[in-house]
Amino acid sequence: MRVLGIDPGLRRTGFGIIDVEGMRLGYVASGTIQVPADLPLAQRLKTILDNVREIIQAHHPTVSALEKVFVNTNPTSTLLLGQARGAAMCALADHHLDVHEYTALQIKKSVVGNGHAAKEQVQAMVQRLLNLNGLPSPDSADALACAICHAHVGALAAKLHAGGALSGRGGARLRGGRLSR
Repeated sequence: MRVLGIDPGLRRTGFGIIDVEGMRLGYVASGTIQVPADLPLAQRLKTILDNVREIIQAHHPTVSALEKVFVNTNPTSTLLLGQARGAAMCALADHHLDVHEYTALQIKKSVVGNGHAAKEQVQAMVQRLLNLNGLPSPDSADALACAICHAHVGALAAKLHAGGALSGRGGARLRGGRLSR
């Protein structure tokens, strides 16, 4: 499975691609889409859309993971972030990729073991988990962490579905990355 993780932002959108074979994670690519702040909003969103499309065409991911928007104290910022996220999601949908969404808390908990980890901790764990020579940039690290989160949670969900544990009636189910009854 090849996972494309995306950390959406209107100024910088991080992306990270990993290959997953069993429990082994392999780094493929990562980077940051820089969106010029002087462009009108519609053009900024198109920049995100076009760049995510190019990334998909270049690397052929089989599934995607996207960080969920949190509700900010500033409603305007939250709305703009949601629009950036929507532009990325449209590019994923254009290529018929399944989109799995995770909160920042879920991602940090999955990668670092602490849902309130600092950005530097996320960068260091991503570097370690993927055997990178150096620290990835903060936006790339967040996107790679999102992909790693899906590699962990997605594999568990697939096994539970295959084994019938998530069949519904009276069985367990996966909610927010956690198994519940």
